[in-house]
Formats: sequence, structure tokens, C-alpha cells
Amino acid sequence: MIPRITVVGSIHADLSMWVKQHPQPGETVIGTGGTISPGGKGANQAVAAALQGAGVAFVGAIGNDPHALSATALMVDAGVMMMGVEKRGDSTGLAVITVAEDGENTIVVLPGANAWVTESYVKLHADIIRNAEIVLLQGEIPASGIEAAVRHATGRVVINLAPVIPVARETLLRADPLLANEHEAARILELFDTPSAGDPNIVNDPETMAKELLGAGFSSVVLTLGPNGALVATPDGLQHVPTPAVTPVDTTGAGDAFTGALVARLSEGDTLLDAAKHACRVAAYTVTGYGAQSSYPTAQDPLPEL
Repeated sequence: MIPRITVVGSIHADLSMWVKQHPQPGETVIGTGGTISPGGKGANQAVAAALQGAGVAFVGAIGNDPHALSATALMVDAGVMMMGVEKRGDSTGLAVITVAEDGENTIVVLPGANAWVTESYVKLHADIIRNAEIVLLQGEIPASGIEAAVRHATGRVVINLAPVIPVARETLLRADPLLANEHEAARILELFDTPSAGDPNIVNDPETMAKELLGAGFSSVVLTLGPNGALVATPDGLQHVPTPAVTPVDTTGAGDAFTGALVARLSEGDTLLDAAKHACRVAAYTVTGYGAQSSYPTAQDPLPEL
């Protein structure tokens, strides 16, 4: 399969634990699990897109350690093309994930080999980026790597700036769309020093955030709103997309499932609104299973209905 999508991003091994409720500062709680599974926002999104039938290539780095094989196993199984993945340094990226009974999670990330995905590393794999119809990026690699990938991109650029890191304004404005959740959108507004930047109430008003991001120069914006679905914003207006009602057991990687599914549908010619509708259904499917990539549906799996 010829890749239409190139993901430039992170690869992690996820260490997951389950607790009754998240500990308060200074508190110790007893957990279960302690399993290692594949993760990383870049890898998650690449797997989600590939499982939806898209041709996906990857640019990223793993370490010279035992975690490297487990971190990439599901990428390979899903058919992600790994010609842009090399070993750098001693350690594969690691994410420590705690999941509470209500399905909400906390995540601490150690970059490991992902810190090597800088401008010089991206330049080594520039052809994979130039040949892609869509280049997808996140915030778990250095800003210089993100900026270099966008410079080499000749097709559509999609950026999910998660986590939010300082990236050149002109780089971010290539995003079409910019994807973010409410908290990330608020941080991006601070990067752009918009009128509502720093307003603690702004995360409760996704429409205002979306309008301000469009006003800052973005061509299109998609805000993910958890159980409230998503908000698609273009110069033509704002449209809310509902999500199916499901009982979540683990929200780990749900946003990445949404992003990967959305980009997969964009690569097939869907409108941004139609792609977001499909992505909401994929994300809803995901939260009914445990883990990130291991919970993602294939194109043949029946998705929950809106």
C-alpha cells in the first residue's frame, strides 16, 4: 500500500496501572496492573489511521532497549510502514499511566529516544514527508522536529499540539486542521497571545476558543470535548458533532484514536465535518476497551451509532 499519510511523532512503551481513584498530592494508593503496552501519541494515531484502512508511514525513534520491540509491535501488525524509524540512544520513550474507576487517566511521559526527533533527524527522512498527501504531527517530539517536518511537507498538514509546547507561529498556522482538547486549546491561545489568553473561564467556552483560534489565522480547528463530542470550526461557521453514548472503562488514547480516524477519512476525501463524525464513533468504541492501541477498532468492526 502506498502511504498517503506520514506521521512524524512519538513512540512510547506505556506502563499502565489501575486505581480506585487518583491519589491526592502526598497520598499513596494501591493499584493493579503494571502492564507494558505500545503507546505514544504519534504511534497511537498512526495505528488508528492504519486500522481504518489508510496507508501510513512513520518517522520517529526508538531506543536500544527491550521496550523497543513491544512499543512497535502493534504498529507493525497494523501495517504502518516503518522505514522512517531508527534506533537512537539507550531508552525508548516511556509513559506512566494511571487509570481510575471512572475511566479517567493521568499520564507522565519520559521522552527517551523521542528527544532525538529533531530537525536533523527529520531531514534524514524528508522524502517520506514530501511524498505524503497528509503530514500529521503532535507535541511529543522537539519543536525543531515539528518545524522541520512542516517545512518539508508539500501536502496537507494536520497538527495535534499535545502536549502544548512552544512552536513557531508560522509552523502552527500551516495546520488544517489544528486539533486540540479544551485545555490544549487554552494553552495555544496563550502562545498566540489572543484576547482571552489566560482567562481561567475560557476552557468552559469551546466556541469562543475556536473562534479566537480562527481569528489568529488557523484555516480550520477541531476541538475534542470528551463525552460532549467535538467542535468543528471553519471560516464557514461552527458545527458541533455528538459522540455516541457509551460506558467508558479507559479513556487512554481516545483522543489519538479520534485524530487517527479523522486523518484516515480526510485521506479518502471526506469533508472535515464528515471525518469528525466518523472519528467520534471510533473514539467512543475505544473507551469501551482497555489500553490505547489495543482498544482501537479496524475498519470492519461495528462502531457505536450516534
